[in-house]
Amino acid sequence: MAPPLKCDLCDNPATVHLTQIVNNKVHKVDLCEHCAKAKGVTDPSGFSLSELLLGAAAGNAVAAAAQPPPHTLRCEKCGYTELEFKKSGHLGCPDCYDTFEPLIEGMLDKMHKGTAHLGKAPQRAIERQRLHQRLTELNDALSEAIKTERYEDAARCRDEINQVKQTYGEEPAR
Repeated sequence: MAPPLKCDLCDNPATVHLTQIVNNKVHKVDLCEHCAKAKGVTDPSGFSLSELLLGAAAGNAVAAAAQPPPHTLRCEKCGYTELEFKKSGHLGCPDCYDTFEPLIEGMLDKMHKGTAHLGKAPQRAIERQRLHQRLTELNDALSEAIKTERYEDAARCRDEINQVKQTYGEEPAR
């Protein structure tokens, strides 16, 4: 059995283990209960893993100097700042989405394949939905053609409905 991990800030046994991936680099921090409380890890509103990682590497002045100064974006409605957003990962109000849009868009673009939510559905379900929608359109067109006595158009609609139903796996209309 492996020996217990030591706290990165003191020599006590680590009971809190944090992992963050930044720029495809894994950063792990192991803390004892006392240091975790002191750093605000147990308080979700006051904890920033990036600050903790920088604090653990306090001897490394190059890392601290490489950090860009915080921007001054501020939500006009709730007063939430960019620094607060980066620290907590939460927004203060719905208007914050507009205020912090460049930050959010950049983060989403890095985390996902794009910034538009496309949903998730099986391909066959999407195809069935498309065929069902087409069938509904054709039935409406058929009804309108019959109502206005355009029988040639109605026959074309009926034939196309039968094709769609065969694809859809239903009995064709007669």
